[in-house]
Amino acid sequence: MFNILTLNKIASCGLEQLDSDKYTITDDAAADVDGIILRSYAMHDMELPQSLKAVARAGAGTNNIPIDKCSEKGIVVFNTPGANANAVKELVLAGLFLASRDITGGIAWAGTLTGDDIAKQVEKGKSNFAGNEVQGKTLGVIGLGAIGVLVANTARHLGMNVIGFDPYLSVDAAWRLSSHIKRAKSADEVYKNADYLTIHVPLTDETKNSINADTIAKMKDGVKILNFSRGGLVNNDDIKKALADGKVSKYVVDFPDGEVINQKGIIALPHLGASTEESEDNCAVMAAQEISTYLETGDITNSVNFPNCTLPISGSGRIAILHKNIPSMLTKFTNLFAEANQNIADLINKSKKEYAYTIINTDEAITDEIVEKIRSVDGVLRARVIR
Repeated sequence: MFNILTLNKIASCGLEQLDSDKYTITDDAAADVDGIILRSYAMHDMELPQSLKAVARAGAGTNNIPIDKCSEKGIVVFNTPGANANAVKELVLAGLFLASRDITGGIAWAGTLTGDDIAKQVEKGKSNFAGNEVQGKTLGVIGLGAIGVLVANTARHLGMNVIGFDPYLSVDAAWRLSSHIKRAKSADEVYKNADYLTIHVPLTDETKNSINADTIAKMKDGVKILNFSRGGLVNNDDIKKALADGKVSKYVVDFPDGEVINQKGIIALPHLGASTEESEDNCAVMAAQEISTYLETGDITNSVNFPNCTLPISGSGRIAILHKNIPSMLTKFTNLFAEANQNIADLINKSKKEYAYTIINTDEAITDEIVEKIRSVDGVLRARVIR
């Protein structure tokens, strides 16, 4: 029986993926649990139980999870890329139109009208809220992952010219990207050509404040910037100065803070990107499936800290080993089985930066003695017998 802790309200359709004969669901943070499913709960100050094997974020961003701490403890962290992509894409499109037409200003003004001649007042005042059409304009997309590809393809259908850049473009994303989308060789090429710029990259040390005075200076005068990824990607002081100078005409952000709300030229939305019933359901289902597959079989899909790794179950024994990505680890593991006169039926080893993962199937049941010897190998973070 596996114990799963939920740190946020998780859609019931997701929790229903966890067989009640195999899983107990709890919201008691003090319990010894095998897995955690959460959305936006901040885990950084949380004491991680020794029993914890996996964390699944029902969403794409994992800034609320202490990734480094989890990695060192051999805790696999999952996210759900693509599960909320359509919801975010639709809100980006809304942001595109909000940046083009003064819809919010017009709504606020219409709400102040009184009297018997409102229709006349509307006709007289509507010119104050005129804007531009997106058709024929150029949309620059930084980041062509699950969301960026959907945004780029849809913008193309709206009659926009689209140019995108992603140095880490996956094969799958490349297949899904319309052939009409121009692939830029650098972010600077996108900055130079875009009438509208939308950002779809994770927040890392490398991408933090990537939209700043220097990058904005490379953009067209009057550019409109959309940020539906993370607030820290855009330098607030620099964007406000660019708005005041007229270099940027609108900034639409889905991550409001005290520095951007009620600022001229800034449209701040209350983090609505993935806030649809469909998205929350999709993320919950995907998170539950990822964590249950890992706990029951050892297979990893969509981990942010360990490599994706799957191996069909065969033989009578199976052990999953999370370890540092250092030389000779696989040799040490196989030698231990050879010394115990146990035959390896199948194995797989994958690495991701400084961490690696090995799954070994054996013809015979794996003994406690071998498990303890594997755990004692320098660089092993966690070793778990699956069967």
